[in-house]
Amino acid sequence: MVYLTTAASVQFLRPIFVRVIRELPERHTYDGWVWIEGYQLNSAGDAVAQRELYVMRAGVRLQALPVKPTSKAKRRRRPVRVG
Repeated sequence: MVYLTTAASVQFLRPIFVRVIRELPERHTYDGWVWIEGYQLNSAGDAVAQRELYVMRAGVRLQALPVKPTSKAKRRRRPVRVG
């Protein structure tokens, strides 16, 4: 997972998290820049859009998606009766 900010490109004035699928080597770029394909993630870590992004390689940061604490009510689950 990568975190893209303005260090990767000015288009990321609002930083985003992306799960990278692959680098697109067939596209010609300037030195130090790369096309990547991946899924943009929301705050819960769910994919919300598939994207092709042009980014400066030096500005791409590997980072884990921050985990939001869940409420106690969500953690308690009732047993499920099977059969």
